[in-house]
Amino acid sequence: MPGRINRMAGLMGRWHSIGIIGGMGPAATVDFMQRLVVGAGAGADAGHPRILVDSNPQVPDRNCAFAGTGVSPGPVLARMAQGLLAQGAQVLAMPCNAAHGWSDDIRAVAGNRFIDIVDVALVAAMAHFPRRIGVLAIGATIGLKLYDRAAVPVIAGDTIRVQALVNRIKAGDATPQVAAEMAEIAAGLVLAGADVIIAACTEVPLVLNQSAVFVPFVDATAALATATLLAARIEPARSRRLAS
Repeated sequence: MPGRINRMAGLMGRWHSIGIIGGMGPAATVDFMQRLVVGAGAGADAGHPRILVDSNPQVPDRNCAFAGTGVSPGPVLARMAQGLLAQGAQVLAMPCNAAHGWSDDIRAVAGNRFIDIVDVALVAAMAHFPRRIGVLAIGATIGLKLYDRAAVPVIAGDTIRVQALVNRIKAGDATPQVAAEMAEIAAGLVLAGADVIIAACTEVPLVLNQSAVFVPFVDATAALATATLLAARIEPARSRRLAS
């Protein structure tokens, strides 16, 4: 029995705790958490990481903040990060692309414990050796030039059309019509020379996937989930000792 308990303790200690700075929007936060659950590949409850979630839909609007017509979301995001760390989170992730325009406020309290969705999405995109990347994103993400750190040229879809569709998705409309319109914007990016498309808004993967896009499709939410789990995974040293 003691050996079995020790083995279970080793299994339960495989992960650092994950904190999610969420609510932008709520459905995208739930989608991200679901990807963490599936990606953990656990065979029982104890094999999953502990996940702490602050889903705060009252974070100041990112588009308004960028346009200068609203307050900065940075202080709120920093407080959310502090709260999650105080509760025991050891790795932080934020499934919202536009909010990364204020990621420095989060890094000021979290340092390298914060996983950047833009960085990991671009790594995933560059694995396809693109000559030009197309992004499906809202105005703030494009205006803040978050994806301009790519090593190749980046072109954006019609942000007004993308925003209108994102608003519909946030309101619960994930119908085939919305998916078809988002796919049409992606197709326009391909015609403009993009040979990789990034879903650079976390609402986009709620309606669009690789089957509707004719070039490699990078789901930034999926890339963030993979990177977060990689950062949170602890090498099971106890298990190695037991096996040796």
